[in-house]
Amino acid sequence: MKGRLLGIDHGLKRIGLAVCDSSGLVARELSILQRTSNADDFRRILHIVGEQRVVGLVVGVPVNPEAVPGEYTQGDTVRKWIARLAVVTPLPIIEWDEQLTSADARELSIQKGRKMRDRIDDLAARLILQSYLDALRDGLAELPEVLR
Repeated sequence: MKGRLLGIDHGLKRIGLAVCDSSGLVARELSILQRTSNADDFRRILHIVGEQRVVGLVVGVPVNPEAVPGEYTQGDTVRKWIARLAVVTPLPIIEWDEQLTSADARELSIQKGRKMRDRIDDLAARLILQSYLDALRDGLAELPEVLR
């Protein structure tokens, strides 16, 4: 991999962010952004991209296998947001299944000694990114050509 990836947990109120090391082995939580507007959210994300020297984005997309065909889902909301983000960045954006990351993030939060009312969006982003990195290592995901 040619650099670091930024993991993103998109939420209606907050955006959790995580970043991996330059070897692409380990993800760590980075921050939580309070949502304001897409333009401002994208500006802040792109600022972090520059600071962290990020070369690609991994965005968690909720997958609902029980959704009725044609039903609008949270996954559709996230994909629409990703399409808008893609307009303002040349970086590759990888959609990654975020199924069960909130429950896992809550458990990780407890292990880290966080209080129950503390936000977990950054931990969810870390789990999304780590899941993608693990899948790459195990041959279950592919890295976009531009990042090889």
